[in-house]
Amino acid sequence: MIRTTARRALCGAAAGPLVLIRAGAMALAAFMIAGCVVGPDFRKPAAPDVVDYTAQPPSTTAASPDVAGGAAQRFTKGSDIAADWWTLFHSRPLNALIEQSLANNHDLKAAQAALAVARENVLAQRGVYYPAVTAGFSASRQLQSEVLSPALNSNTFEYSLFTPQVSVSYAPDVFGLNRRNTELVKAQEQVARFEMIAARLSLIDNVVAALIQEASLQTQIEATRQLIDINTKSVETLRYQFSKGYASRLDVAAQESQLAQVAATLPPLLKQLAQQRDLLAVLAGRFPSQAPMETFELSTLALPEDLPVSLPSALVAQRPDVLQAQANLHAASAQVGVATANRLPNIMLSADAGSTALAISQVFGSGTGFWGLAAALTAPIFDGGTLLHQERAARAGYVQAAEQYRSTVLTAFQNVADTLTALEQDAEALKAAVSASAAAQVTLDLSQRQWRDGYASYLTLLSAEQAYQQARINLVQAQANRYADTAALFQALGGGWWRRAELAKDTYEN
Repeated sequence: MIRTTARRALCGAAAGPLVLIRAGAMALAAFMIAGCVVGPDFRKPAAPDVVDYTAQPPSTTAASPDVAGGAAQRFTKGSDIAADWWTLFHSRPLNALIEQSLANNHDLKAAQAALAVARENVLAQRGVYYPAVTAGFSASRQLQSEVLSPALNSNTFEYSLFTPQVSVSYAPDVFGLNRRNTELVKAQEQVARFEMIAARLSLIDNVVAALIQEASLQTQIEATRQLIDINTKSVETLRYQFSKGYASRLDVAAQESQLAQVAATLPPLLKQLAQQRDLLAVLAGRFPSQAPMETFELSTLALPEDLPVSLPSALVAQRPDVLQAQANLHAASAQVGVATANRLPNIMLSADAGSTALAISQVFGSGTGFWGLAAALTAPIFDGGTLLHQERAARAGYVQAAEQYRSTVLTAFQNVADTLTALEQDAEALKAAVSASAAAQVTLDLSQRQWRDGYASYLTLLSAEQAYQQARINLVQAQANRYADTAALFQALGGGWWRRAELAKDTYEN
């Protein structure tokens, strides 16, 4: 770059027409050759200087043997994430449903189309670096007033004109306006790219979460139906004992109430199950009436035992929401350059050449040609402060984008920290739920036996039934939480999208 006092003055944000005049023609010529780019040059924010996500990083979760979702999980710091991490659950129906969703989900297709729009805008913007060439042809028949002198050397007042012409125009990017605009649309393309990747990851996570929830509901429904059977048999027994005078009407009414309460919990579970199946159908691009017929159970899912935990320094390069916020920051930086360049002069070079003849056969004949060269410089003198305030707005927009980026990074770290804590604590919760369910089962069996033999009161049996019911539901929910937490960790760490060539490849790096 040419470093002259005049050039530095012209590149400054406050440069105006008077400064340009004082700079002189030599500085202007130097600019046309070398040019400069006004506005800030974007620098990618540095990764946060932290070494862990939580104050006490977990290493291994608690184990609950002989129960679905009860395996101990080990955290491997610094290991990478599989591109198809959902296959670690070893569920063919899940794998098939995700493939169908990735192929047919309309929200994902819309995000892909938005990315295509942004990419075409980048390609369109590239045209500003080349001269614009246009060709034209005009034909006219004219009759000139005889009061005036004839316009043609032949003294003809009525004549035809045929004019083919080529025009070339070019705007030298003296202050980098075109380069900043190109930088802006490229950054916007990156925003659309990471929005598409985020939509893809959210789709996968939603499918996994919906399937886990459906499997949980299936198990809860099964447990509830078993409880209904237990309570139904208890009602029948009490009614028989009441008919023989061994039980009171109060005992019968209490057991009937218990049966009704348990039965009342079944319809909401069935409703939730139907809604989950509708959700899975829509995620896969189907109508609810076309929901998959497969039923999913937690026992068919394998719990991944080795969990990768990316280094904190790598998280900002993996999370699509962080990368999208970074692209927004880049776009805001480029917008400052665009607003600054708009306050500086514009230069336009143009040329045209052609031929004008009285007959089509004479076009391009001797003496019919013409050409012209032109250069124009325009500079804002007074606009009521419009351009100044637009530049200030762009700089404020950059500050806004920078704060939004920092907030997104903090949220990303919070997501990972919350998920790691959930994995650790939900493993403990499952262990406690297994113990509680086993104890409730033993208590119920003993209570039923003692009640039949007349050694326990009916209230003792009723309490045991209620405790068993709650323990079974808690166990199922604790199992589902472990699977859901595992999927949430892969999502929080970025989902491994960078390991898929079609997603990791940046079109404009080639």
